[in-house]
Amino acid sequence: MRQIAFPFAAALAALLAAPVFAHEPRILDATATKSGMSWRVDVTLEHPDTGWDHYADGWEVLDADGNRIGYRLLHHPHVKEQPFTRSLTNLDLPDGTRTIYIRANCSVDGWGDERVRVDLEP
Repeated sequence: MRQIAFPFAAALAALLAAPVFAHEPRILDATATKSGMSWRVDVTLEHPDTGWDHYADGWEVLDADGNRIGYRLLHHPHVKEQPFTRSLTNLDLPDGTRTIYIRANCSVDGWGDERVRVDLEP
């Protein structure tokens, strides 16, 4: 009986220790607008921020090969502002760039798997 109880207790403890609402940030919208010689990227995220211990803390702009070409740090949790939109301005893109990708980060779960494609219009 003791052998059965220990695995059950260990499994229960592991389940209780796991974050209940661990979700990567969802990218609801992303746009890029040409501004002079540079670009402005606006990204709308949704994430169940709980405070400083767990929140969406940034997003990045990637090229088609997955190289970072821009980064937007999110300076604080947005517990009562969901979804929320933040911008990255004065983004210089390599010549010939026609598409960028956006990926979001969570302070607990790290980089999400979702990459949102944004086609650039000249």
